[in-house]
Amino acid sequence: MSDAPRAAAGAILEVDALSLGPIGTNCYLVREAGSDRALVVDPGAQAADILEVARDRRVTIEAILVTHCHWDHIGAVAELKRETGAAVWMSSTEAPVLADPEQFPLGGPEPIEPATVEHQLDGGERIEVAGLAIDVLATPGHSPGHLTFLVDGVRDASGDGYDSPPVAFVGDVIFQGSVGRTDLPFADGDTLAATLELLRTRLDPATVLCSGHGGITTMQAELASNPFLRR
Repeated sequence: MSDAPRAAAGAILEVDALSLGPIGTNCYLVREAGSDRALVVDPGAQAADILEVARDRRVTIEAILVTHCHWDHIGAVAELKRETGAAVWMSSTEAPVLADPEQFPLGGPEPIEPATVEHQLDGGERIEVAGLAIDVLATPGHSPGHLTFLVDGVRDASGDGYDSPPVAFVGDVIFQGSVGRTDLPFADGDTLAATLELLRTRLDPATVLCSGHGGITTMQAELASNPFLRR
């Protein structure tokens, strides 16, 4: 049995959001407060900018998490991996896209450099990455193997609220006031509708939603105002 400390069930996160690439795709540098270990979610472009923020924060990037394999979410994976040695975690369904991007209609402005995927996921796993315990949710619809990465919050003394809320990195499933497109290759509207129903029941309303585009929001705000989530 390993003597290495296990990641806590909940964590207070520090998150830097970077808007990168020609369509302003959000990339997130994530770590537990006070830690020098970090992960990156969806490095879509401008690896140098991501590395600069990591240096400024004095953190080491240990992992790259990919919500889905659209060009604007994976464009800097290979370079960031090469510069940091970080392992890649992503869907087993979409890992072949990153391994051989030329074989898939990604539609981006520039060719995507291929990269290997060390950890293939299907959803339902609980993983430990950069000292964080993360629940992996299968959230297809916008793309077939889309994943959401959920970090538990830290409950307050009463147990009814949070000192630090849960945080979900939802990629292009939910945006502030909208949801991901389903008019793209391999997307499916009925599948996305089922995913939205899952998230209604799975995510605490207090959950902070870090989306692939636009501003950060909460599940509570989207349940109240997002026309695709209101009942």
